[in-house]
Amino acid sequence: MKTMQRLTLGAVSVAMLLSLGGCAGMSRQGQNTAVGAGVGAIGGAVLTGGSTLGTLGGAAIGGVIGHEMDDRR
Repeated sequence: MKTMQRLTLGAVSVAMLLSLGGCAGMSRQGQNTAVGAGVGAIGGAVLTGGSTLGTLGGAAIGGVIGHEMDDRR
């Protein structure tokens, strides 16, 4: 079971990294939102042991945080 979770997490991570190549034409805010959602999804999955609700919740929270990030300091 643990091996299956690791394989799934690895596959999702690779798919997310490959899909970020499509972010080239996006605005900076859109890129931040996508990255935040991806990182949040992975974090949520890890913290909740791979539950769907944890993954989706992490993606939603990460997307909101990424959307609100601003490079201006």
